[in-house]
Amino acid sequence: MNRGVALLNSAVFLILAPGTVAGWIPWLISRWRFDDPFLHFYPSRLIGAVLIIAGLPPLVDSFLQFALKGFGTPAPILPTRDLVVSGLYRYVRNPMYLSVLSLVIGQAFLFGNERLLIYAAFVAVCFHCFVILYEEPKLRRTFHDQYEDFCANVPRWLPRFHPWKQNHSNR
Repeated sequence: MNRGVALLNSAVFLILAPGTVAGWIPWLISRWRFDDPFLHFYPSRLIGAVLIIAGLPPLVDSFLQFALKGFGTPAPILPTRDLVVSGLYRYVRNPMYLSVLSLVIGQAFLFGNERLLIYAAFVAVCFHCFVILYEEPKLRRTFHDQYEDFCANVPRWLPRFHPWKQNHSNR
């Protein structure tokens, strides 16, 4: 798939998948209505806004990395040709999922909505199960030693402090 098609397909998937999980469903749950802040701690609204603002750029960057570096999309039906080990993927294996969780948790704090926190926990469990049961086995079968090297050097959920510098001689 060429970069232009990959960008278009990634944009569509960005709207459909994260747009649904981090936008439409939270709206259905909260109607984006402000309730009392958690524990009447008004700075929690600021924490929520920061989490939302912090979650958007990494999400967009991850989709761009898939299209521009991987020549594909994050969608399982239109996967990348190359393993993406650039950008935020040098720090953590799943920046997209972490970004989506940041957006949902941010909305929970911004709106003071405990149902969104419960939803965020459900989403986190679903992401973890999807990664463990489908995504990682598929990537191991597709990219073999390259993916094993990536997994050995980049954590699944908690980011590294310094970017991983891939050894290109292993490719």
